[in-house]
Amino acid sequence: MENLKRTVLYQRHIEAGANMAPFGGYEMPLWYKTGVKAEHMGVLERVGIFDTSHMAAVRVSGSGARNLLQVCISKDLERTAGGRPLAIGRCVYGVILTERGTVLDDAIVYMLAEEEYLVVVNAGMGAKIASHFETHNSGHVAILDLTDKLGKMDVQGPHAAHVMQKILEEPLKTLQDMVYFSFKGGCGQFAGPGAVRTVNGKFLMVSRTGYTGEFGFEIFCDVNDLPDIWDAVVAAGGEYGLVSCGLAARDSLRAGAVLPLSHQDIGDWPFLNNPWEFALPLLEEGPGFSKSFVGSQSLKESEWKEYTLPFAGFDPRKINAGEKSSVVDASGREIGIILTCTTDMAIDRVDGDISGTAVNPELRPKGLSCGFVRLTEPCLAGDKVFLTDGKRKIPVEIRNDIRPGRTARVAMARMLAE
Repeated sequence: MENLKRTVLYQRHIEAGANMAPFGGYEMPLWYKTGVKAEHMGVLERVGIFDTSHMAAVRVSGSGARNLLQVCISKDLERTAGGRPLAIGRCVYGVILTERGTVLDDAIVYMLAEEEYLVVVNAGMGAKIASHFETHNSGHVAILDLTDKLGKMDVQGPHAAHVMQKILEEPLKTLQDMVYFSFKGGCGQFAGPGAVRTVNGKFLMVSRTGYTGEFGFEIFCDVNDLPDIWDAVVAAGGEYGLVSCGLAARDSLRAGAVLPLSHQDIGDWPFLNNPWEFALPLLEEGPGFSKSFVGSQSLKESEWKEYTLPFAGFDPRKINAGEKSSVVDASGREIGIILTCTTDMAIDRVDGDISGTAVNPELRPKGLSCGFVRLTEPCLAGDKVFLTDGKRKIPVEIRNDIRPGRTARVAMARMLAE
């Protein structure tokens, strides 16, 4: 693991018995002693925490900040949820494309103030995204790479709000009106809307977002404060069965929620024919975009004829993505590649369709393989294809959705009451 970085929570992971592995240039926990299934189910049934301080962030500020982001981010910041402009205290998902219309990275853009934004990107991408922004900076914009200067952790699951209530100085003031993709607070690296503090006086930003498809929060803070905040969350979560989670559970949860992994499910090919085209500024009235942005012309002119589609299997078996793996049709003809293949342990087949513990508490699921394939021809939901590594072949079904009953968008009042 030479030259790998370590987050400030590294010692916490070692003490908890984590299996560590390289990811995005960092030494990160894959899973803990509890195991991947227990971590996956812990998030769905109780609450889990993730170290995500390997993620990078770029602060963009100045009178030209919004115009710069309109050029560099695919989403139209003047037409976000409900067609409304992005406002202070709200955030939005988008992709950052090259001139060729391929994905440099995906990101969440937070509007901190009238002329200040935080762009959260993937591990190792801070300097590249900051440089990309500078290339398109026409002036009046300050761009600051905050890589390794921010602490970040995620608290995800139905008891996430209960845990947060115990660590925040003014929990109801912070949480009670938070809707999906909203946030409050700030820390030493940036000033967000309002001040949010822990009971121990640590400043943080609380965002109602995450990468699991479930109810929860992302927490941002000064990197030196992260160990204390992690410890406070662990202590507060004890009565709720909190479990520490590694990258393996993060992967299985996000795949079941139909969320892409940048540079794997989206990457160096046109950002077209996939489940995430809502990140593009599509016109409601017909074909076309509501704005011009880096890569938009290439997308308009593209003749890309491959299709990224979600799938789910019929049992937990999986075929790992790789050069020896492929997707074939019933006749054995190769029609594509595997991008992601993992197992969502909370779902199973009931009368042929997918059910899950969220909608059927009596279910004792064996789990189903799921993920994404990229095919050279279109398929419809319900179509069956086969994953193979040359030795084994397993059937899977093309899906529009995978894990039912996800809670990410559930009203805060209900989660606080349960």
